[in-house]
Amino acid sequence: MRIPTLPFDLLPSEGSVWAVTTSGLEGAAPAGTDLFVDPSGESGVAAETLLNAHTLLGTPPEGDFTFAAEVTPELRATFDAGVLLAWVDDTNWAKLCFERSPAGALMVVSVVTRGLSDDANGFIVNAPDVRLRLARVGRVLAFHAHDGSAWRFIRAFSLPRVATELSVGFEVQSPTGDGCRVSFADIAFERRTVVDLRNGD
Repeated sequence: MRIPTLPFDLLPSEGSVWAVTTSGLEGAAPAGTDLFVDPSGESGVAAETLLNAHTLLGTPPEGDFTFAAEVTPELRATFDAGVLLAWVDDTNWAKLCFERSPAGALMVVSVVTRGLSDDANGFIVNAPDVRLRLARVGRVLAFHAHDGSAWRFIRAFSLPRVATELSVGFEVQSPTGDGCRVSFADIAFERRTVVDLRNGD
């Protein structure tokens, strides 16, 4: 699949449903789909079923870049989400989500997985959409979300082989609900270095 603003092709995961639109892209997650490995090791999505979330991934050019999109999910159930995804392999990946929390709030949430997943809340979004961005700076990845006036720092981290074997793209999920549709608009890719990860410039 090709998005005109991206300098690389995107490959959908098996069975996933994606459509190119005039504003960007739409994806649909069936019920019971997620990317998460419970840090207790006792529950959550096991390694053999990590790909039950619907993904659309491609390989960016070498070097530093930013990758961003306006994310508008139909957030009806807890953990429904639209996601920007950074993927190395089944055990090393990270996602930046616009997600419905257990309390019903719409939040920016991030997860970094190195074998097991962590889970960190960002901030509440009082709008039906939010602009999310991931950046690669050398061997470091950074997540930011736009609050309407400026980029807000979510986290910086690394993954094995992130400089050489990284794929980036989109994910849709509905682990507790009956499905979730997500639109991704104003998709942008820039070959640039984010100089200050804390303020996003």
